[in-house]
Amino acid sequence: MEQPNLSEINKLSNGDKIFEEKIFNVIKKEFPLEKDQYFSNLEHKNLIKAAEDVHKLKHKISILGLEKSYEIATDYENNLKKGSYKLKEDFEKTLQVITEYINTL
Repeated sequence: MEQPNLSEINKLSNGDKIFEEKIFNVIKKEFPLEKDQYFSNLEHKNLIKAAEDVHKLKHKISILGLEKSYEIATDYENNLKKGSYKLKEDFEKTLQVITEYINTL
């Protein structure tokens, strides 16, 4: 499985360390909340809301340089809108990888 990295943040920042820190702090703050909301909506079988949560999480996935995981998230979001759980395990593996990555920084 691909690993999160800061290459996208570095590209966006153009070397501005303050900008990089702000972006990463937003991710560290918002990601756990959005992840918890996703699991809550999934638990309550509110697939449309869960799809909205996946949509929000996709932006974090993208900015952490996870291109394949972004594609999985996009497909999973569409699946949820259709009432399907296909790609759920793959998506949730990505969430775990990001959680572990954030906790190491």
